[in-house]
Amino acid sequence: MPLIVRDATLEDATDILAIYNYAAVNTTAVWTDGPADLASRRAWMSARQQAGYPVLVAMKGRDVVGFASFGDFRPFPGYRHTVENSVYVGERHHRLGVGRCLMATLIERATALDKHAMIAGIEAANAASIALHASLGFAEVGRMPEVGCKFGRWLDLVFMQKQLASGVRP
Repeated sequence: MPLIVRDATLEDATDILAIYNYAAVNTTAVWTDGPADLASRRAWMSARQQAGYPVLVAMKGRDVVGFASFGDFRPFPGYRHTVENSVYVGERHHRLGVGRCLMATLIERATALDKHAMIAGIEAANAASIALHASLGFAEVGRMPEVGCKFGRWLDLVFMQKQLASGVRP
């Protein structure tokens, strides 16, 4: 069955929430202590889309198997050409190319919006996400030890960056 990446609609919010909450409760991909609710996911989606940023879903048949987005890296004008990505894949669909397809589309969208750089903040033990980003041209640019905590332990944050082929000038 082919994988289709498309813009998410609010009707996808329940599926996005399920994927997000699995990561929030069971992994260190999300540094929260519990699940989100549907209203907060819908608000997040609406805020991203109103800002002109994509929220994408990956579909296999009628099933949402992953989602991705990007948003402002920091809320100050000097960072306006830099975005930070988020990509999540449903637990049964890891290592099947879903994350790669979502990320490739995000990179295209950011470039089309004349963004100059894309950042990924990844928990240091998440080797799969680090490898995925590296394979798409991201380079590690920083490592911050013990800046987060979850599951009773300290977490290290790895920043990866990709320069985009935009025509934007400072």
